[in-house]
Amino acid sequence: MTNGTTTRTVPVVLAGAYGHGWWHLENLRRLSEGGLVRLAGVCDVREIDPGLLRGLGRPERSADLGELIERTGAEVTILVTPIHTHRDLAIRALEAGSHVLLEKPPAATMAGFREIEAAVRTTGLACQVGFQSLGSAAIPAIRRLVAEGVIGEVRGIGVAGAWERPSAYFTRSAWAGKRRAGRIDVMDGALTNPFAHAVATALAVAGKGLAEDVAGIDAELFHANPIEADDTSCLRIRLADGPPITVAVTLTADRRHEPYVTLHGTEGRITLTYTLDRVRVESRARGVSTTSHTRADLLENLVSHVRDDVPLLVPLARTGAFMRVLEEIRLAPDPLPIPDEYQEIADDRRTIPGVANLTARSAEHLALFSELDVPWAPARAVLDVAGRPVAEYNWRPELATTLSPRPYLHPVRTLGGVTVTEVNPPDHVHHLGASIAVSDVSGRNFWGGRTYVRDTGPTWLDNHGVQNHVAFTRRDDRGFTETLRWTGVDGLDLIEERRTVEARPLGRGWALDVEFTLRNLTGEPLTIESSATKGRAGAGYGGFFWRAPGESADRTAFTALGDEPHGSRAPWLALSSDLWTLIFIQNDDPWFVRVDEYPGAGPALAWDAPLVVERELTRRVVTVIADGRLTPGEAAALAADIGDIQRER
Repeated sequence: MTNGTTTRTVPVVLAGAYGHGWWHLENLRRLSEGGLVRLAGVCDVREIDPGLLRGLGRPERSADLGELIERTGAEVTILVTPIHTHRDLAIRALEAGSHVLLEKPPAATMAGFREIEAAVRTTGLACQVGFQSLGSAAIPAIRRLVAEGVIGEVRGIGVAGAWERPSAYFTRSAWAGKRRAGRIDVMDGALTNPFAHAVATALAVAGKGLAEDVAGIDAELFHANPIEADDTSCLRIRLADGPPITVAVTLTADRRHEPYVTLHGTEGRITLTYTLDRVRVESRARGVSTTSHTRADLLENLVSHVRDDVPLLVPLARTGAFMRVLEEIRLAPDPLPIPDEYQEIADDRRTIPGVANLTARSAEHLALFSELDVPWAPARAVLDVAGRPVAEYNWRPELATTLSPRPYLHPVRTLGGVTVTEVNPPDHVHHLGASIAVSDVSGRNFWGGRTYVRDTGPTWLDNHGVQNHVAFTRRDDRGFTETLRWTGVDGLDLIEERRTVEARPLGRGWALDVEFTLRNLTGEPLTIESSATKGRAGAGYGGFFWRAPGESADRTAFTALGDEPHGSRAPWLALSSDLWTLIFIQNDDPWFVRVDEYPGAGPALAWDAPLVVERELTRRVVTVIADGRLTPGEAAALAADIGDIQRER
């Protein structure tokens, strides 16, 4: 014993001598010279070049890991094998009586990760995961700064990583660049292998390590190279409790750019260049400073744990959050190809011009590629019900100013595949599927087309506003929560909107649940008006509005009360044709409905009097979408079912 710690040498087995194994061999040489470890054995399915083992004695060799551990008495096994072998080999090593240093990612699936966890519990042995960046003293230093309030409240965490890789990188092995090999999950994508450290580091600085810390992710996966996995991708991690994390990475940059993690606070920011253990603080209270930090070696830490019960820096359980992200990526649709026209293609590599700047913009604005006007990342989200795509949401459409550009849902379909929305119809080209539109907000037109002027009539005015998508705070195949800004033609931001859209299954058809909150940004009261409030009788449109297709002339509308639909305050309104039925349900405003001139309906925020918004306005509309024509009785039954949905949120 020396200073209360043991000095005995720990026997180690290395599984995987090639590839990244060379780094571990160099590290083993260093630690062997210090008497901390002894390389007792090397496991590899290939013949091992004696030169690889220079200075490491005469370790035993075998292709059978369990047998080698038992024969050598190895207390620690380093696993540097392909991702899809991690589960089986880690369990084999643990069951043979060896602690494990497991290269990242821990497994190719969450199920495999859970099996390794079970083996750790059963054997009572340790499993440290090789996220080397998590051994950095920079991470606890950043967490202390955050706790001290140096940058105020953390609003979000952005990550950017841009490296270059030659074409040979994606053919370096049989599993390179693959998501799966046959039925075996491989997961050799940019986010889950070379930039796995980026994801894990962001989670660590957020203080999130357990699987249950992650509520879900929004992933946009692409590939420029002719591979199956992603080489250029981004994702947003939604935490159960904490700020959103946005990660943007690529392997198609013109050169290597050091990856970094930025914490955006209300009073400043902290940037960690995790490959260099360098921290830059920009604080309103403390100014600007840069510090460098030490990094602990994970093998040394594991050996200290084995000999002296020193706590592990990266225990397997603390990588559950990363595995939850990997699992969501595994289950996501396959990456989309980036067209050749957006690349520079040479014999030895593919490069996307400006892609490093794109990852930096993502980290700066906490935005996904599709939110940054990237031509190869379309700004559309698809909503599914029971595995069927039922609606598409276009959040950054290319529209003329006179249409009051805004996000919209189109096409929206019945479960039978019938389209029930229409965009830019000849009679009203500013009608955009299902959208939120208001004809007059304190003199600005957010509806499109002409503005009704009292005593004059519909008039073309230069007053068209735009609803700008800011960010999604949640997005998956069931729906999303989005932040938007309503900006007038004068450039003034009038409204910040929080919009939540959900697609929900029903026994017959499905339901689109839309809730929006409009927050006044001006400091002065905002006045919402309609043409009706300015003298055009019956034209109280404005708010959530649904333009249905006009191909069927045999259309009807009816309400829960059986009264005249237009202007009714019934709890629900149905618009029906031979092909489809829409049932709109809400309790706040009168109904605006057109049947003969064109099919369209929605609640009217300003039916016959202006609506003044001092601070906030919230509305919610649930729409049932069903195939065929429903009777009033059938519509009433479906509307009654919606009561349960309305109480869920």
